[in-house]
Amino acid sequence: MTEAVEQLPATGRTEPATGGSPPANDESTVANRIMVATQWQLMWWRFRKHKMALFSALILIFFYTIVIFADFFAYSDPLKDNAELLLLEPQPIHWFDNGEWAPYVHPVVGKRDMKTFKKVYAPDPDQKVPVVFFAEGYEYELFGIWKTNRHFIGVEDATVEESLFLLGTDKLGRDLFSRLMVATRLSLTIGLAGVALSLFLGVLLGGLSGLYGGMVDNVIQRIIEIVRSVPTIPLWMALAAAVPSEWPIERVYFIIVLILGVIGWTTLARVVRGRFLSLRTEDFVTAAELAGAGQLRIIFRHMVPSFLSHIIAATTLALPSMIIAETALSFLGLGLRPPAISWGVLLKDAQNVQAVAISPWLLYPAIPVIIAVLAFNFLGDGLRDAADPYG
Repeated sequence: MTEAVEQLPATGRTEPATGGSPPANDESTVANRIMVATQWQLMWWRFRKHKMALFSALILIFFYTIVIFADFFAYSDPLKDNAELLLLEPQPIHWFDNGEWAPYVHPVVGKRDMKTFKKVYAPDPDQKVPVVFFAEGYEYELFGIWKTNRHFIGVEDATVEESLFLLGTDKLGRDLFSRLMVATRLSLTIGLAGVALSLFLGVLLGGLSGLYGGMVDNVIQRIIEIVRSVPTIPLWMALAAAVPSEWPIERVYFIIVLILGVIGWTTLARVVRGRFLSLRTEDFVTAAELAGAGQLRIIFRHMVPSFLSHIIAATTLALPSMIIAETALSFLGLGLRPPAISWGVLLKDAQNVQAVAISPWLLYPAIPVIIAVLAFNFLGDGLRDAADPYG
């Protein structure tokens, strides 16, 4: 108990026992606050001390804000190509003009290369196109309900050459920044959906294994060992290759989620089994059985809430593997395919070393993958430490 007191933050003021941090100017008050604090309060006090986890949580909030408002941040139609603006270099924004706040970009101008007779586009430093916030652009449906054409940033009433190309264009002349915004929505939601499915399977099968024991436990553990013994990448490739190429995006999305969930539930199932083995002899479980509660009610209503914090931490740590799995499948051409837009689909353009050498900005979609994976790992570490506030 003394260790927990030392680890909790100090605010120097007295607060009610419903929330906040315990005051450190009175050790007896601190001890009393800890004794009556809920598990979630103890977790929050411990989690606040993990600065990297807090910073990672803010990063992930930013990422999922993009997920919700992807079309709002994408100033150009992510599916619209332009044969004349292929592999255009990133176009920086100049924020000040003659010492005053006036964002602008230099428009690209096409010139004929007299050696190859190809039209080459390059920024014209003598021209300036104003950049405005909440600009008008292509029309989209916000939340699938309201039609609007407002975007966070853009250039209004501009020609194709005067458009924004913050991260350049791909091999079909599509704006890479806008495609990256839309890809973030698909890649992060498919990770959440896969983790949700693996969470359900892991808690259900792991709970049954730990609660019943005996033959049920042996069968489920052998299934887990078989699934874990198969090499992951060949298994992904075999399952994904069985998906017909003519299927629509929605059906392929569902199948990828199913593949990720079916493969990823084994680790969580073993964690849940271990917890159930230690909890099934507790008095509250025996009382629920004597009261006539069914097995599913005992699992989800009584036993799971007692170690819900550990499940949240394990789930957060499982998300990076789901994101990497989807990115790898799409990168190899076995997952989502165009016209679907995900991080893996965007990185597929960077498979050719020669293309990357000529257009290194095609590797930019790898940056959010790395940041998201690291953020989930740091957040999971913080939640795992907070799940045991007396540790």
